[in-house]
Amino acid sequence: MSGQSQGGFTPTGTIATAADRRRVVFATVVGTTVEWYDFFIYATAVGLVFGQLFFSGFGKDAEQVIAFITVGLSFLFRPLGAFLAGHFGDKLGRKTVLMWTLIMMGVATALIGILPTYEAIGMTAPILLILLRILQGISAGGEWGGAVLMAVEHAPRQKRGIFGAAPQIGVPLGLLLASGVMALMTVVAPGDQFLAWGWRVPFLLSVVLILVGYYVRRKVEESPVFAELAARKEKAQMPIVQLFRKHALLVIIAALVFAGNNAVGYMTTGGYIQGYATNPEGPIGLQRGPVLWAVAGSAVTWLITTLLAGWICDRIGRRTTYLIGWVLQLVGVFTLFPLVNTGEIGLLFAGIAILTIGLGFTYGPQAALYTELFPASIRFSGVSISYAIGAIAGGAFAPTIATAIVKATGSTQAVTWYLAGMTVLGLIATLLLRDRSGIPLGPDHEEEQSVSPIRGLAKV
Repeated sequence: MSGQSQGGFTPTGTIATAADRRRVVFATVVGTTVEWYDFFIYATAVGLVFGQLFFSGFGKDAEQVIAFITVGLSFLFRPLGAFLAGHFGDKLGRKTVLMWTLIMMGVATALIGILPTYEAIGMTAPILLILLRILQGISAGGEWGGAVLMAVEHAPRQKRGIFGAAPQIGVPLGLLLASGVMALMTVVAPGDQFLAWGWRVPFLLSVVLILVGYYVRRKVEESPVFAELAARKEKAQMPIVQLFRKHALLVIIAALVFAGNNAVGYMTTGGYIQGYATNPEGPIGLQRGPVLWAVAGSAVTWLITTLLAGWICDRIGRRTTYLIGWVLQLVGVFTLFPLVNTGEIGLLFAGIAILTIGLGFTYGPQAALYTELFPASIRFSGVSISYAIGAIAGGAFAPTIATAIVKATGSTQAVTWYLAGMTVLGLIATLLLRDRSGIPLGPDHEEEQSVSPIRGLAKV
């Protein structure tokens, strides 16, 4: 067996045509967009109305903080989703896991859309909301790893970065869709109508999107790496145990790389900027609609820079692209609140759009970077669990932390330093890793893949 060719894996699981590859890319984009639309529509609703609708029993001073805590709470269950998806993804296949995560996310989101509020059923309402958010967290924990492996393991060696950027753009596309639909509903159902029923429509729309995503994904072939492992009967029996026995430090460092991006990204994807800018008792007090359209616009710039970074990292390497991204992200962090706090919608858009340039450059290469870090037999477990831990350390409670900081200090300056600190943490973690762009991904090269990519440790 010759291992990996320029066009894919041989002889098992080869992707024969460019049309086949386009189908894989399209399926990963559609699937991740639907998943993240569902995930972000919740965070957007938290920033706008959930505090008032589901947590009013905790008092006006606490309702918004507690609502944001539920955004972070789901992250605590992402590792469970990652453990389950990693285990079954390394044993049963990437495609099977992706179908189940899509269904789980869609059902949870649609049920939120018909959930009675606190006024109707009291404390049962926030309890049910939290349980459904936990299901979203479990689903999100399993989704990302499968999607990026389907994309990157199907890719030609020299195009892993741009292929891997395909599922990555599902995040800005999901944010664009969530913000756009919510903004549209503020027009269709303004004022009290939005509180009464308008916010529910985006959640119920998930049913249609899930059906589309399911149809597209079932048409895609299994990852060639997993197909080859299955054909050779070399699937790991206990992939998670092997991962932590041999690569625990790598998991932590990889998680910190993502944490540096995720904490900053959750200023918009976690609903913080939306809530901060539209709070009628806050320093800005903008209308919901314009702020949501501004966030939707910033999702477009994030999408473009994510794709650009995926393309660039195929030419200059994952690590170098990341280092450029951390510098750009730091610039965005220090310009964000000075522009947002002007209270001008155009400058608010400029602030979050500038931020997305760095976010794109520290997110676009992530799929290829993570895939090349871990051996084939435990790769699903490695990328999923690293991502889930990074999400907890980064974005899980970033909106809650930012809300608490502003309440305690009366200023956003300390929030800026918090975000800058997380950016520097991601930069340091990146510096600890070697660039493994182009390393063979097939099971024939498991020994080479198992050598630690951490700088200062054993090297081939």
